[in-house]
Amino acid sequence: MKIIDGENSVLGRIASFAAKESLKGEEIIILNCDKIIITGNKKDIEKDFKEKRGRVGTIQKGPKHSRNIEKIVKRVIRGMLPDHRTGKGREAFKRIRCYLGEPAEYKSAGKIKIDNGKKIKFKILKDILRWVAK
Repeated sequence: MKIIDGENSVLGRIASFAAKESLKGEEIIILNCDKIIITGNKKDIEKDFKEKRGRVGTIQKGPKHSRNIEKIVKRVIRGMLPDHRTGKGREAFKRIRCYLGEPAEYKSAGKIKIDNGKKIKFKILKDILRWVAK
């Protein structure tokens, strides 16, 4: 089991690492999903997310884009897995768990920190979703 601390880590790097490790058979736990960052221009990130949310029709129509931060992280990871509906991708996706904050059972566990490596433009995932609550 590998525990990843998402605080100040780039979403794409976490997702690719988690996808590769879960395909190998490892169970992956991602903590602090609300503190994960998305790189790029802040206005463009918010604009893209608002467009995705704006396309949602009634309950029976799609596409469905969740407002829950941990579900957004899981969906990004799902996009990096091969065929998440059947076979290896489905089994790998079941091995991934995402949490807001740190549950008590994982506080003392050894965590993997995925480093950014350089100074970048970014937006914290929690701040992107703040407009949705209004």
